[in-house]
Amino acid sequence: MAAICFTKLPNPSSTTAQQALNRQRHHHITQPNSLIVPPHSLNSFTSLPFSRKILTTRLSTHLPISATVLSSLPTAKPERFGSSGEKVPKWSWKAIKAFTMAELEARKLKFATTGTEALLLGILIEGTSVAAKYLWANGITVFKVREETIKVLGKADMYYFPPERPPLTDDAQKVLDWALDHKLKSGDSGGEVTTSDLLLGIWSEVECPGHKILAVLGFNDEKAKELEASSSGPGFIDG
Repeated sequence: MAAICFTKLPNPSSTTAQQALNRQRHHHITQPNSLIVPPHSLNSFTSLPFSRKILTTRLSTHLPISATVLSSLPTAKPERFGSSGEKVPKWSWKAIKAFTMAELEARKLKFATTGTEALLLGILIEGTSVAAKYLWANGITVFKVREETIKVLGKADMYYFPPERPPLTDDAQKVLDWALDHKLKSGDSGGEVTTSDLLLGIWSEVECPGHKILAVLGFNDEKAKELEASSSGPGFIDG
């Protein structure tokens, strides 16, 4: 009589299968860039407090984020401070933030450069400085300035990708230098260059887009003097 041999099939719950499953789980846990979530369990996964943090961490590793921290704003005449012994005035952090917002706004509008119109928008978007509050109080808003910017400069090509930090136009650089000089001439050597100096600098460049936009929206020399009077003097805090 022939012998019959029985081959035992592997039991999924056996020790060998369990070890393989453990190794697979260990692989997913130890891989820094892997996160496998079954679609049917995504809702329950993200409902856990700790798993939301894990998911955010994993996603953030694949999304490049670029941020630039500025301590000062560019000047076209840096050598004059070193040679003359003049102390370079510091920019207020609100003025620096307004400048950063101006670069972002130029990119948003798909402009190749950061102009005086972008500086004006940066001041308004920052929103908490004396200059920004003065503009808003006089009906000069972000939406109106954007609208006038398109009227003055036209719409940019929607398929154009501007540089990460659009360079300053000549007019915008003159505004920054004017603001520095204005602070030095005020005699407040220990004070900061503020967004008010920046706004007054835009108004001083009569032919620049920023000045033209301000004029259309009702800003004038009288308002400029009023702003200067309210934002000058020792101990002035920008906002």
